[in-house]
Amino acid sequence: MNSSLDPFLTSTIPGIGGRIRTVPEDFNVEERPLYLPCGEGEHLYVTITKRGLSTPDLVRRLSSSLGIKAQAIGVAGLKDARAVTTQMVSLQGVAPEQLAGLKIDDMVLSLQVLGRHRNRLRTGHHAGNRFRLVIRNVADHAAESVPAILEQLSTRGVPNYFGPQRQGKRGDNHEVGAALLHDARRREKMNRAQRIWYLNAYQSFLFNRMLARRIDHIDRIFVGDWTMKSENGACFQVEDADQEQPRADRFEISPTGILFGSRVSWANGEPGRIEEAVIAEAGTTRETLIAAAKACGFRGERRAFRVPLTELEWSLSDDALTLSFSLPPGAYATSVLRELMKSPPTNP
Repeated sequence: MNSSLDPFLTSTIPGIGGRIRTVPEDFNVEERPLYLPCGEGEHLYVTITKRGLSTPDLVRRLSSSLGIKAQAIGVAGLKDARAVTTQMVSLQGVAPEQLAGLKIDDMVLSLQVLGRHRNRLRTGHHAGNRFRLVIRNVADHAAESVPAILEQLSTRGVPNYFGPQRQGKRGDNHEVGAALLHDARRREKMNRAQRIWYLNAYQSFLFNRMLARRIDHIDRIFVGDWTMKSENGACFQVEDADQEQPRADRFEISPTGILFGSRVSWANGEPGRIEEAVIAEAGTTRETLIAAAKACGFRGERRAFRVPLTELEWSLSDDALTLSFSLPPGAYATSVLRELMKSPPTNP
């Protein structure tokens, strides 16, 4: 899946180019907690700020330093390695005094104990992320392009593409997932986590293709759409598009695409025809997708085609753009960067 081929929402506005992650401090992410620990239980919640360290590497480091299994460590989200990131971590069966031996260095910058909780921290258990990014060496026309692009993203929403990290270093995880659909023997040779990983990559690939077809109507509601409520993520099917459109204009609801599964509902009408066309182009059918999902044990879900861009602040100094904003869980900062830069984000 080549994200550079996905169409832009702001295609009529010239991109500013530039470079990101010149230093890790240029990509700063702070996870927003969904809840705080209740004060009792076997899981100790801590907040860790790290630099140049991926979340899986952090888990391995904590496991080794504290002498606990990796399965005893819970995180809400995976954070970039080439960045400065702050996230909450839960540690099962660990006492606060055990943390005194943890080394604070140029990779683990700080650690704060929040308290105890009854449950392990699980994927998605956060309220979103706050980003502070710096794009260097931007084009001379950035002063005109940046406000125009950000105005569209703030009004219409950020295209909710899955980022390229879902597809692995070679960008072909979805091809493995597609092959697994038709090869039960190959599926059986993998453990459940591997099967789900590759099939999730294929879900992401198909979703991005559906979003690409809807990009010019990312904020429009059609009869047959399954729309998602911003306040709680609940979905309902649209019968009267004219009646629902004002709610979409206020960002109370958004159209969604399907992440296929054994139980998730497909769209009808024009949105349904788009879903059918994308899976037909990919050489598969609803029945094949549903059967594979049943065999692998996942239900599927709907994902919003757009997400709100909130708490937006930006400043341009010489040839560097500093940008701060918040996104909900599951949304990628790269979706904002690619609209601004109009080129694959360049790392030094």
